[in-house]
Amino acid sequence: MNMRPTKVVEEILRAGLAGDNERFLKLMAPDVVLEWPYRPDGVPGELRGREAVGAFVASDGGLITFTEYTDVKMHETVDPEVVIVEYAAHGVVTATGEPFEQHPIAVLRVRDGQVVTYRDYINPLPLMKALRS
Repeated sequence: MNMRPTKVVEEILRAGLAGDNERFLKLMAPDVVLEWPYRPDGVPGELRGREAVGAFVASDGGLITFTEYTDVKMHETVDPEVVIVEYAAHGVVTATGEPFEQHPIAVLRVRDGQVVTYRDYINPLPLMKALRS
């Protein structure tokens, strides 16, 4: 599997939106590092390795059900492995049915068709509100 980095990022977004954890994890390198520099309490700052990411994804409890991503903007960089993606994530808080919206920016390094680093810059405030619901 040796897709262009932007295609890998597109596939990551599709798999995440569809809840296809198996596909999502296959796109991660075995030693992937996933980071959330800004996050509410209870969300880890970093996960190391595909197994750790898989365990986290499996245990997320379905807090948010995402229904669509809009305004997706993919930015290639001078480093051919690095892609920056920004988008609006729309969904509902699973427990309450209340609308949820997030505007993440993620920086991903893709090597040989797999994500080796994924730094997800989320606004923690909407997630903190959802956690209180």
